[in-house]
Amino acid sequence: MTLERNSILETLNKIWREELDSESIVLNDSTTANDIEDWDSITNIQLVVATEKFYKIRFTAAEISGFKNVGEMVDCIKNKVG
Repeated sequence: MTLERNSILETLNKIWREELDSESIVLNDSTTANDIEDWDSITNIQLVVATEKFYKIRFTAAEISGFKNVGEMVDCIKNKVG
């Protein structure tokens, strides 16, 4: 079963709203840490772990450090799951 990008983005919205305890988060492909107030390096680890756990995948350190925005993470998830 291949996942659609929109479906992944919707799921990330739910996961990240829960992790950051903020219903006001609205992710899109160009969202970066600069766009979300409580997204720092520690939070980044929590977001990555929660995302990996949900999708039952593992990102490499190179993948994580290479993500320039949420869209790149979505693409990586799509490639690993789809």
